[in-house]
Amino acid sequence: MTAKHPPHHNAFWHLWGWPIVLGLLTAFGLISALFSDGGLGDILAWIALGIPVATGIWFGWCRRAR
Repeated sequence: MTAKHPPHHNAFWHLWGWPIVLGLLTAFGLISALFSDGGLGDILAWIALGIPVATGIWFGWCRRAR
């Protein structure tokens, strides 16, 4: 028998799942940029910081134009 999750548990992840992921990705990118000295660390920082920016542009600007 499997235990069912309470309804508020699914509502929490439905609402806060992606913002938490984007926040962790931003923190990883900032830490990577702070401690890297060129090479792979800088590439990871660019990617990790670019994804939240691209997401913000997509949902804040591009989707409004439709």
